[in-house]
Amino acid sequence: MTTTQKTLVVPLMLIGSMFGVLGFALGMNAFFIPFVKDAFDISITMSYLVMTATFASFVVFGIPSGVIIKKFGYKGGMIIAFIIMAVGFYLIAPAAKLISFPLFLLALFVSGMGQTLLTGAVNTYVAILGPEDSAAARIAGMGICSKTFYALASLLLSFFMDLSDVHLEDTILPFYIISGVLVVMGVLYYFAPLPEVKAVGEDEEDTVSEVSAYANSKTSIFQFPHLLLGVLAIFFDVGVEYIALGSINDYASILDLASPQNYVWFVSVGMIIGYLLGVFFIPKYVSQRTALFVSTIVAIIVTIAIMVFPDNISIYLVGVLGLANAMMWPAIWPMAIADLGKFTKMGSSFLVTGLIGGAFLPLAFGYIADVVSYQIAYSVCIPAYVFIMYFALWGSKIRTKN
Repeated sequence: MTTTQKTLVVPLMLIGSMFGVLGFALGMNAFFIPFVKDAFDISITMSYLVMTATFASFVVFGIPSGVIIKKFGYKGGMIIAFIIMAVGFYLIAPAAKLISFPLFLLALFVSGMGQTLLTGAVNTYVAILGPEDSAAARIAGMGICSKTFYALASLLLSFFMDLSDVHLEDTILPFYIISGVLVVMGVLYYFAPLPEVKAVGEDEEDTVSEVSAYANSKTSIFQFPHLLLGVLAIFFDVGVEYIALGSINDYASILDLASPQNYVWFVSVGMIIGYLLGVFFIPKYVSQRTALFVSTIVAIIVTIAIMVFPDNISIYLVGVLGLANAMMWPAIWPMAIADLGKFTKMGSSFLVTGLIGGAFLPLAFGYIADVVSYQIAYSVCIPAYVFIMYFALWGSKIRTKN
């Protein structure tokens, strides 16, 4: 291990724990979809509003999160994010007491604001913390933490809430606890040894590097086409990723399988295996771009298989879809923020707005599942994978001259 690698260990461990918090926060959606369907007696489509509420905040709060990161730095943004998330989860208790689905969605929206800020801060921080060509491998390593806690969310919540015997008041105690834990974590991170970092060319005093020259020739974030296409790629990536993660528990519930809350582990384990492959192969054996392209090919094949195989087999193929999805986010993010220079922090906030895909695509999935079938609903993933393939091969390479 080199001296540089040693100096990255502690910051990456701390950031890894934050990725774990993000995974846990989003993982609760997978548990809540079948839970609220019974608790509020609503349709499958309506139950997917749980994801819509969370991910809608990524658009509303995406640009403000960039302003916060620019003013307070990456570490300051992370700490503020924990406080906002704590407030959001605290609001779930009164929503349960009042039996109010709109208030419940509002609580998830507020929590999503904190997740928006934290997502933009930690992903860009990890991407620029080391060499550019290994950024996807570092983000993949963080993804292992995220998806492990994504699956643990269903397991831990099942100790308080039973999907086979739903009682809304069972949400009160666990979310008081979760809210308190987030506040404590925010305070601890304030004292944590996280160095403030800057992307290549981000230092305004740097006027000679190639990246700075390129970025300084721009007057607007909209003059970086590869970033804007990256936002769309993130939109589709998050949509398909959370279709797989968010639907499998409900799919198992509809098939009347035992312990449906545990099926999210198939997707999470699939993604963790994908992340481990990314850590091992990138950049020594394959580039970030190649990893992204191969992932889309595998994902399209698996999606078609999910649609045509019997449902008692296709549900397990959703776990394989997790494997295919794993390296998409880690590859897209660094490719999209490359060469932004002084616009890096604002660029990260633009990328965060792409997470709205987690609201729209699962909602479209839920509608098709309602009116046609669960298996056919996975067809919404195919156009998404085609666009991500385009970004890998061509879109991420586009640069303007002026």
